[in-house]
Amino acid sequence: MAKESSHPAHGADIHRVVVIVDQNSNPFELGCATEIFGLRRPEIGRDLYDFRLCSPEPSTPMRDGFFTLTGVAGLEAADTADTLIVPNRPDVEVPRRPAVLETIRRAHARGARLIGFCSGAFTLAEAGVLDGRRATAHWQWADAFRARFPGVHLESDVLFVDDGDILTAAGSAAALDLGLYVVRRDHGAEAANSVSRRLVFAAHRDGGQRQFVERPLPDLPDESLAPVLAWAQERLDSPLAISDLAARAAVSPATLHRRFRAQLGTTPLTWLTGERLALACRLIERGESRFEVVARRSGLGTATNLRTLMRRETGITPSAYKRRFGSEVN
Repeated sequence: MAKESSHPAHGADIHRVVVIVDQNSNPFELGCATEIFGLRRPEIGRDLYDFRLCSPEPSTPMRDGFFTLTGVAGLEAADTADTLIVPNRPDVEVPRRPAVLETIRRAHARGARLIGFCSGAFTLAEAGVLDGRRATAHWQWADAFRARFPGVHLESDVLFVDDGDILTAAGSAAALDLGLYVVRRDHGAEAANSVSRRLVFAAHRDGGQRQFVERPLPDLPDESLAPVLAWAQERLDSPLAISDLAARAAVSPATLHRRFRAQLGTTPLTWLTGERLALACRLIERGESRFEVVARRSGLGTATNLRTLMRRETGITPSAYKRRFGSEVN
């Protein structure tokens, strides 16, 4: 029997996420979407999304015939999506079904948010909705993508791209990064952190981080950054400098930079600022309305600096963030 929705009781008044699954779709990204958008959230106390799958045919063989998906809705379910996640699959040179492409165009025309994971950028581009827009895709397909879709501004060395109503993620694991980013954008940092804890996954990796992160076999017993990251996260309200992190890790600042680049794909300063901003968002959600206190407790210094960074990273001011997310927590 076809399952209409993962949360049917809330379908009328909750943001609906629909995933189109097509022949040879990748199971991993489907799993990412299900984990992030499809599960109930008793730890939060409310469901975040109404989630469903749809397919152009009743029986859909997944990638390399690993298994066959049945019992999901037809493509008509996509016409009710607030967010539509498009098919992604390894055979990027094979044209997508006209019915799928037309479904995507209809969703875009009525203002639905579109998401493409990994090779999903090919699907969006083939539907014609990416012309003149920014997007990303897995690095191994960057040349092929540019050759086929020269009108798309491909950013091939980032984890994900937010171009407003169209968002794309570079590779398989980046689907988790983008999914958590969407949760944070829709429901705030506290909800995103709760989802990430359940996933046992980093709550926030900036979309501008590099896709390819080098992890050579260490010639030292342990070069993991985990201890120094945990140490810093407990002291975000302190005036931490990069030299403090380097001293804690017992390495030079130059070596610390190399390890951050190799293990996290970012710089120590960018990571530290991101952690402080995430803490500031959580403090606002928990009811702290004095932005100078938020800035001090998160290590961002001043309310002016808080406003500048929050507008740059989230697109809204602390006051707007509180209006959007604070009332749900208070």
